[in-house]
Amino acid sequence: MGLENGESSMKEPLLLHHAKKKRSLKVVFLTTFVAVLGSYVFGSCMGYSAPVQSAITKDLHLSIAEFSVFGSILNVGAMIGAITSGRIADFMGRKGAMRISSGFSITGWIAIYFSKGALLLDIGRFLCGYGIGIFAYVVPIYVGEIAPKDVRGGLAALNQLMIVIGASTTFVVGTALEWRLLALTGIIPCLIQLLGLNFICESPRWLAKVGYEKEFYNALKRLHGDDEDAVTHEANEIQVHQSNATMLDLFQTKYMHSIIIGVGLMMFQQFGGINGVAFYANQIFTSAGFSSSKIAIIAFASIQIPITAVSAFLVDNCGRKPLLLASSTGTFLGCFIAAISFLMKEHNLLQQWVPLLVLSGLLIFVGSFAIGMGAVPWVLLSEIFPINVKGAAGSLVNLEHWFGAWAVSYTFNFLMDWSPSGTFLVYSGVCAASIIFVNKVVPETKGRTLEEIQASINS
Repeated sequence: MGLENGESSMKEPLLLHHAKKKRSLKVVFLTTFVAVLGSYVFGSCMGYSAPVQSAITKDLHLSIAEFSVFGSILNVGAMIGAITSGRIADFMGRKGAMRISSGFSITGWIAIYFSKGALLLDIGRFLCGYGIGIFAYVVPIYVGEIAPKDVRGGLAALNQLMIVIGASTTFVVGTALEWRLLALTGIIPCLIQLLGLNFICESPRWLAKVGYEKEFYNALKRLHGDDEDAVTHEANEIQVHQSNATMLDLFQTKYMHSIIIGVGLMMFQQFGGINGVAFYANQIFTSAGFSSSKIAIIAFASIQIPITAVSAFLVDNCGRKPLLLASSTGTFLGCFIAAISFLMKEHNLLQQWVPLLVLSGLLIFVGSFAIGMGAVPWVLLSEIFPINVKGAAGSLVNLEHWFGAWAVSYTFNFLMDWSPSGTFLVYSGVCAASIIFVNKVVPETKGRTLEEIQASINS
């Protein structure tokens, strides 16, 4: 009887522990969902211009140059948002930054809806860009700071998944809805997020940083389901730094490794050509010899969502570094196949195979990008920077991201006019260099707390 009672008493605390953990994970999942609605807004803004180009140009009598300004000014707004994102997130908190982002995005969509000419249209697009420039920084940072270490990678990878879903959904819905109504649909996730932010907690690491001790412990309790041991353990691990770093402070020796990792990952993510391929896929397929590129475009768009979803599952099971290495290898292979295909076209070799080879190369490229280089750099950026430099470092890396997006999308047409095969050879060279960079410089962060990761890197 005594043995049976002993076994029963052991089972009860174990069951209670699992119940608490299950409840706390529900809170973490709900909190993450509210945050990544900002990523959906990001994607919907990026995907808006493609399906509405002909309708807006016709209704508002825009020239090609005027519509080009409308499309590209999103990146200008995002760059300015990137510069201010870190400071806003440090001063207003992560939730405050998301509220500001949603506010700017809503204002931008409304301006687009009511626009009667190019000026208000561009103002609205710029405001949307500023909003997503902040979202691009604060969402992965917030998710990384509230998620338990064993699911942090997968939850942070949801950021990229929601971007892809937002862009794809807007693209598909845009083929059926009038462009003004499509702009109004962009407001819906913003409103849901603004409502949801009232029910989720602030980042406990930010609360500790600014000295809100009571709110800090309350946030940990909400995220850990009143598990006192877990709360105490995490509270002891979080290192509180009261000082805020400036951009110049980032270049101290102790932060240099983190900066090299962050800047390098964003450089290879963007300059590997993803925005050129995504923005001008229709033109690429036409150049390859497709009589109708609709099937190719559908295949190109549909492959991203399932593969990004798989990436969100694998990042905590396989680790960050293996996914990045596999992704960089795949993007190199995809670009190289596309380059060889266009070279064959230029020399009139096996012309009937060129369209299929180009499509295969681009599908390999975008699928490989989605499995690693699309999502994992954002996961790592939420992990590698200490709390006292996250604001300045996030602004720097986020600015580089948007500058790279603008530079690649702006130069792509010039490069294709110069040489399609040469364009993809350049991109394949960047992707090959990323393999070396990831192998030599990027650490594995799977299964470690943020404090353990940062202590290891900065030592």
